[in-house]
Amino acid sequence: MQKTLTVTQTTCRALALLGISGMLLSLSLTAAYAEDSSAESSRRLEKQLEELLRRDAEKQKQLDDLRRRLDMLQKEPLAGGAGPNHEKSGRDTDAQQDARPATADPHDHATEEPPSTRARLIDLSVDALVAAGSSTEDDESLQSLQGGGHDPRKRGFTVQNIELSLKGAVDPFMTGEAHIIFFLEPLTGETQIELEEIFLTTQHRPFGLQLEAGHFFTEFGRINPLHPHQWHWQDQPVINTRLFGPDGMRGPGFRLGWLAPLPWSSELHVGAQNANGETMASFLANEEFFEERSIGGRPFVNRRVRNLRDLVYLARVDNSWSLADDLTMKLGFSGLYGPNATGPRAETLIYGADLVLKWRPVKGEMKWPFVTWESEIMKRDYRAASFFDDSNPAEVVDLPAANLRDWGLYTQVLFGFHHGWAAGVRYDYATGSGESMGGREPDPFRNDRHRVSPLISWQPTEFSRLRLQYNYDRVDHLASGEAHSVWLGVEFMYGAHPEHSY
Repeated sequence: MQKTLTVTQTTCRALALLGISGMLLSLSLTAAYAEDSSAESSRRLEKQLEELLRRDAEKQKQLDDLRRRLDMLQKEPLAGGAGPNHEKSGRDTDAQQDARPATADPHDHATEEPPSTRARLIDLSVDALVAAGSSTEDDESLQSLQGGGHDPRKRGFTVQNIELSLKGAVDPFMTGEAHIIFFLEPLTGETQIELEEIFLTTQHRPFGLQLEAGHFFTEFGRINPLHPHQWHWQDQPVINTRLFGPDGMRGPGFRLGWLAPLPWSSELHVGAQNANGETMASFLANEEFFEERSIGGRPFVNRRVRNLRDLVYLARVDNSWSLADDLTMKLGFSGLYGPNATGPRAETLIYGADLVLKWRPVKGEMKWPFVTWESEIMKRDYRAASFFDDSNPAEVVDLPAANLRDWGLYTQVLFGFHHGWAAGVRYDYATGSGESMGGREPDPFRNDRHRVSPLISWQPTEFSRLRLQYNYDRVDHLASGEAHSVWLGVEFMYGAHPEHSY
């Protein structure tokens, strides 16, 4: 009996040991299987991630292609469209992609859709530009040093530009927009109100043509057609101020655009505008403008509009290419011809060229990072008539006919290094030939100018922007020959939101 019990105990121990061994073996196999399964899962997840990244890159490429096509279509907005667009039809900004597909034919009427019959409510927005800063020059001197009408022009605070914009569909065939600006005159603090633009634009392009008519900025170069809040820097280039005046060149007239049927985006603009008024500095202008900043010190001669020769005529060619998926180039040429206010047969010719290169990676985040290089050069031939005045025997004025030539350029690089952040530098140069009354050197609007302007910009949201800019100026007419200025600018807007031109 005892012997049987011993055998039974021994058998139980053996079975227990065998069970424990089986459990351990099972756990070991389970762990090994789990390890193999984990490795397999990891490899599978890596493959899934690679596939998702590949698909994301393809989708991003498709989105960029659609964005390019949409930006081209925004040149001819539909009446029923809902999206706000602050740019004028047919005008590009750096935010726009610039290549039109080679298959797109502006003359293919079979693909045109009939005009929309839906009306759009008026888009309303307000955009404010305010600056604070200081300069080594006093406020009086800053009026010529910072010659742009919407530049920071005062120690302390400057209300540069408050723009009220209205835009909407007139009917299924035309859109209209108006821009009214308010600002404070820097020296007196008086409130100024100006009609900046009001015009109609046809919505469809029969034979690739589009018409714009009303009061609008002249389509010359890169900067002149833009509103101040669309500039990257806080002030306009020196040469623009000299040739087009403090408020830019604009006036009543028409502009006709033709989208050429070429493998790249190419558009020809021709037009005509009135030559007189305070915003026609290089042409007939007006007596008040001549009293403040006449070209070469020449006296004002009132000229009436007698025929078509007394208008200003424009020609411009815009070209753009996609050099690669992440690189775009623009090249433009502009010309203006019209009468000036120095005599009955006096005339002005202005011509220029502009170049833009923009890099933005296909996989960029919300348009960042990017690098934009923009340059523009322009020249004016101001053919002044002879002038003789002996009404005051003590001061007889006898000026021979002369060709006053002025030219200049700016070149700027802007680097968007992080979402919302950008930094850059701009260089300005302006000079001339042909003597002003009293000499060209003391003339602040014709002497030699150099300017270097570093900039850093922060755009926290789509509705606001802060910019810090330093200007170093070398100027002939200043006693010290140079000036240093620092400006902190704030922009905010509300209403129908346009896209910033980054």
